Amino acid sequence: MSIDPNTPNLARMYDYMLGGKDNLAVDRDAVDRLVAHIPATVPTARANRAFLRRAVRHLAAAGVRQFLDLGSGLPTQGNVHEIVREVSPGAGVVYVDHDPVVAAHARTLLAEAGRVAFVQADLLRPAELLAGPEVTGLLDLAEPVGVLLVSMLHFIQDADDPQGVVKILRDALAPGSYLVLTHAVATRSREAEKGPKKVYRGSATGRTQEEIRAFFGDFELVEPGLVAVTDWRPDDHLLVGEAPLPGYLLAGAARKPPG
Repeated sequence: MSIDPNTPNLARMYDYMLGGKDNLAVDRDAVDRLVAHIPATVPTARANRAFLRRAVRHLAAAGVRQFLDLGSGLPTQGNVHEIVREVSPGAGVVYVDHDPVVAAHARTLLAEAGRVAFVQADLLRPAELLAGPEVTGLLDLAEPVGVLLVSMLHFIQDADDPQGVVKILRDALAPGSYLVLTHAVATRSREAEKGPKKVYRGSATGRTQEEIRAFFGDFELVEPGLVAVTDWRPDDHLLVGEAPLPGYLLAGAARKPPG
């Protein structure tokens, strides 16, 4: 697969922010421009990844043995299957991303992982995605599944009905399943959003806390609820004099109740 060295790629940008090596100069330049508008960009990305690790551990400890990572990005920095297998060695994990750059990397990196699959698919077609042979061959939707939508939904425009997409996912899950997500919060200033939208080519959409909460539907939020990404069951606490990150990103996990 040919890679355009002149166009930044979101997955490679995220990899760079996490300290990875699978990125190009154009990606690093895009991140630098984003940081110029939002100085907390890189620590927020790392806090987002740390939340993912904490949430996956929580679900695994609660007995979840199947995971569907939607919009997974490059699987090089703290892989979900590696995290969950600290608790459950036989867990199954399906990574999904529509990006061909991610697909090329992922299939190579995960070839020897065992009980792990990668699917190149479009989240905007959730029913088709869930019915695909790679998903059904590894995951049993009649049993609890942990669905991960970490820093994914704010890249879906309102015109594409993200609430409807997530509802189809929720409805397909068995009781005891979990939905885990992080989402950018809308700012009050349209001027403040112009810079990041230019870097992301207009694709990022912040939403209100109420709109983000609605993605969980009737799922029951686990403590501490929908909070800033750093406040969700933190492993560490701020040191004296250490400034908290701005609350640009909300995080939460919720469990599907018995039918």
